[in-house]
Amino acid sequence: MQETIKNIHQNECDETIWFLEHPPLYTAGTSANDSDLLDSVFPVFQSQRGGKHTYHGPGQLVVYVMVDLKKRGNDIRLFVQRLEEWIIQTLEVFGLAGGRKQGRVGVWLDDKRGERKIAAIGVRVTQGITWHGLSLNVNPDLAHYKGIIPCGLSGYRIASMQAEGINASVSQVIETMKNILVDNKF
Repeated sequence: MQETIKNIHQNECDETIWFLEHPPLYTAGTSANDSDLLDSVFPVFQSQRGGKHTYHGPGQLVVYVMVDLKKRGNDIRLFVQRLEEWIIQTLEVFGLAGGRKQGRVGVWLDDKRGERKIAAIGVRVTQGITWHGLSLNVNPDLAHYKGIIPCGLSGYRIASMQAEGINASVSQVIETMKNILVDNKF
């Protein structure tokens, strides 16, 4: 990823978005607290993205977005809002009403069952180029979150599309996100 952002900065390659799944692991962002790691049943990787601890694994779509923020007014908050909106529009296609919560980054579901986080965002900007990005829980094993306090937010549940009754594959969600991106640039 660092090589790609260097090449984007030097105009040696186009802006890039990677869609992928990771093996089970935890990542610690630049604001991570050791006390949020409850049980390191998976490897823990120090990440240069913003945020705290999170889980990545099969069934979770991770999207790394490497774009030139200078071409977008250098507004990191607006960029994060656009990432959230991209997720919200994707969930809407599958019949889920995702939304934002004041003072919290990411996308949430909120109904009579309470607030549940379905997508996380952690980005970094180097020389005006964004890297890292977002993770959307399609159908991961939600029990894997028990080893951490996700994003440092205790008292909230983690959701997935599957846990909400949506039977979709990661590849279907990728295609939906690509279609939405064609119509809505960052």
